[in-house]
Amino acid sequence: MHRGSCLCGAVSFEVDADLRAPDACHCSMCRRQSGHFWASTDVLRTDLRFIGADPLAWFRSSEKVRRGFCATCGSVLFWDAQGKDTISVSMGAFDSPTGTRLEKHIFVADKGDYYDIGDALPQNPR
Repeated sequence: MHRGSCLCGAVSFEVDADLRAPDACHCSMCRRQSGHFWASTDVLRTDLRFIGADPLAWFRSSEKVRRGFCATCGSVLFWDAQGKDTISVSMGAFDSPTGTRLEKHIFVADKGDYYDIGDALPQNPR
């Protein structure tokens, strides 16, 4: 069981499964929403349970994707693609330890010019 929450604790959740290896997305939308790059893991919707979710709000960032955040403290928590059986959960929202390691970088063609990727993980342009 993995637990997590937003900064203020108003939105909390549990994942009743082992966490998949996360990826780091460097696309411009993820950078704008998170302030840097976005690290997340995909979990099956059936394994995700909300404990406190009254202030959970959703922003539709594209035709097929919405992003979930706490309306109280602003913590960005979820990336939800329409029609998928999984939802992406922010790695920063989980209580430690997660038992995971970053697997790859995606959308590195869009990464910010103010940082370098210094690990040896795969870097996918898109």
